[in-house]
Amino acid sequence: MKGLFLFVTLAACGAALGQEQMTLESCEAAFMKNNLALLAQQYNISEADADIMQAKIWDLPQASYQTNIYNPEDKKVLEVTKANSLGIQQLLYLGGKKKYEVEYARSNKELAKLQFNQLLTELKTQLYETYYTLYFEEKKLIDINTQLNYMTDLLEAYKIQTAKGNTSLKEQVRLQAMVVQLNNDKIEIINTILQQQQLLKTFTGLSVNIKTKLSDAEANHLLTQQPLLSLEDIEKSALANNADYLYSLKDIEANKVNLNWQRSQNVPDLTVGGQWNQLGGAYKNEVDLTVGIPIPLWKRNRGNVTKAEYQIKESQANSDLKKLNLQTTVELAYRTWKNHYDQYVAVKTEDINNLQTVHAGMLSNFRRGNVNLVDFTDFMDSYRQTILQLYEMKKQIMISAEELERLTQSKIF
Repeated sequence: MKGLFLFVTLAACGAALGQEQMTLESCEAAFMKNNLALLAQQYNISEADADIMQAKIWDLPQASYQTNIYNPEDKKVLEVTKANSLGIQQLLYLGGKKKYEVEYARSNKELAKLQFNQLLTELKTQLYETYYTLYFEEKKLIDINTQLNYMTDLLEAYKIQTAKGNTSLKEQVRLQAMVVQLNNDKIEIINTILQQQQLLKTFTGLSVNIKTKLSDAEANHLLTQQPLLSLEDIEKSALANNADYLYSLKDIEANKVNLNWQRSQNVPDLTVGGQWNQLGGAYKNEVDLTVGIPIPLWKRNRGNVTKAEYQIKESQANSDLKKLNLQTTVELAYRTWKNHYDQYVAVKTEDINNLQTVHAGMLSNFRRGNVNLVDFTDFMDSYRQTILQLYEMKKQIMISAEELERLTQSKIF
């Protein structure tokens, strides 16, 4: 028993070291500034910009020079004054190759932006859910500590009376079981708090353990908010704003651009140039125009064109699946929030007040000897469970609301 108390005390002391109380807005600001996953994803957009830059670059002109190394008639080496030629050639893309290449690179940049927006939404939702979980776990800890302190003092008093023979060992053991249960609850809550604080460190990039700074009025406002839109409008908002679904639509467009690009590869490119010959042509110091083009006897890129056509069909099927999944997930998220909300509002303020009134009355009457130990411990155990369930109910309302806004990526509450 002493070991259990020691563990709980050490855990609580360890959790209290290096803590900083922060509002959700402060955590979000730190998240936007320091989150490493977000910073890494931003580089993908910069990489896409570089791809656009690269797609605009044409092949360099090719220059050539020819001179004599050995003159077999005059037996001379490197006779560079008589037979020289100089040429320059440029590859000209036909069929809109460069246009489609640049357009495809721009489509990839749009995809990178949507990936960033989706990651931002996912991480921000996790940040909010972690913060709200931490808030209610802190509330649980306060209540459990209050109950534990009272029951621990009561247990110590019963141990003294049992040693004197005034109370039975059975009553002492019954109280001890209550204390053990409360200590177990406390350990679980502290462990959850430590886990949520660790997650907040990852999200915000801060090294301190964060404590929530949320007033009861602010929490009650979040709990009582109603959706601004109907379920039908919420689904429409999700289809219009969800970055993951928009990514699937943009992927179809990008694959269509890729198809045009692959088709353009079947168009032969033109090589144009000029050449100067000192003595090698029909005339001295002759200047010639050179033109070259592959003979299109077959479609050299037919396989890639077929592949691009199938990629369009694949992306269309994936988009249809994402649309269906999004609609069903939004409806599920809405129903989940509604169930939690209806369960919460069914518990009236009067019911909570009555619970606290009866709790205070049980404590008072037990001190006076008007309530036996069995009824007292049974009530205290029910009270403990009810308080924990109420906090869990409130937490689930906030988390389910955040999930709904994550899916729609718009203001719903």
